Amino acid sequence: MREIVTLQIGGAGNAIGDSFWHVISHEHGVDYPSGRFGGNSPLQLERINVFFNATASKRFYARAILIDTEASTVQRLNFSSQLYRPENFVVGLESAGNNFARGYHTDGAAILEQVLDNTRREVESVDSLQGFQLLHSIAGGTGSGLTSLIMEALVEKYPDNLLCNFVAIPSPNMSQVVVEPYNALLSTSALRNLKIKMSGYEHINHIVALTMSGITTCLRFPGQLNAGLRKQQQFSKGTVSELVQQIFSSNNILCSIDLRKGKLLTAAGLFRGRMSPQEVDQLMTGNTSAIQSLFQRLLDGSMAMLRRKAHLHWYTGEGMEEQEFLDAQQELQAIIDDYKSSAEGENFGGDSGRGGIERSPDDYEEKAATSGHCSFCTD
Repeated sequence: MREIVTLQIGGAGNAIGDSFWHVISHEHGVDYPSGRFGGNSPLQLERINVFFNATASKRFYARAILIDTEASTVQRLNFSSQLYRPENFVVGLESAGNNFARGYHTDGAAILEQVLDNTRREVESVDSLQGFQLLHSIAGGTGSGLTSLIMEALVEKYPDNLLCNFVAIPSPNMSQVVVEPYNALLSTSALRNLKIKMSGYEHINHIVALTMSGITTCLRFPGQLNAGLRKQQQFSKGTVSELVQQIFSSNNILCSIDLRKGKLLTAAGLFRGRMSPQEVDQLMTGNTSAIQSLFQRLLDGSMAMLRRKAHLHWYTGEGMEEQEFLDAQQELQAIIDDYKSSAEGENFGGDSGRGGIERSPDDYEEKAATSGHCSFCTD
């Protein structure tokens, strides 16, 4: 069994995580409020240990660490379900106040050791750890600052295990915090340095939860993805065109980018269930050079604020220096340059050993086959 440990960090991370456990418990026949099994298929139990710890009486607990610098969100989840183990709640004494510096240097740092102790206990209880999935936003202080701190520690302590981040990125249409550009800038730099791939709110949380469920299906249920790579499956031309048009429709993209202004570097279509192609439940993740526009927006916002030194004292007062912001801007500019180079046909990331076919979204509409790759299934 290849088990996964989930770390839910900050208010957004715990909200996404709760939606995920609603979805995953339903798929495995586990009652969300009580944590008891009530399913009707042996397949629901066959690989349930990927995400759940179980007792002999078929009582199940989420293999999750719930983390926040203040207690309100975690306490609410404690009252909502018995899936969560109270000993896996890690909370601080004071909110990080939407400040990366407080999440990274002070309030977050104060609870880091407890986070790592709980994580170690979960790791030691499993047979074959596949990796960690981290759920967080990079807009607030805890999700950006404390997550960066946690990832540094996980990379050091578990270098051979996968880290998979499900990240909520600030939206121009749903912005709530004036210093979001600073927090996103600093945490994006941390993600790049660790070489980790970056992938309101209830309906968005549910969509993220469905994506997480789909990506890990190959570990939890039998199917063609168990070997790591999905075999190509042929469908009728009309059906594939309809599905591909939906996949690449601007109405179905969960970030403010225009796919027509970039090239797809990688893409994965996940199809589930015994049903016709017209009824297939599809999920899509992709890496496109068009994402550079999102990073450019984050960079421009942080540069405009930094030129005026707006709100900078909240960060320097927690131990940060202005040079750290300038270094992070250089890192983010390097990410943008990588995507620009890729869009122009050069090797992505400057690595000649990691080539790949680059296609525009229109190219996919002409294909009559789909294939998928699950990062958790890579041997």
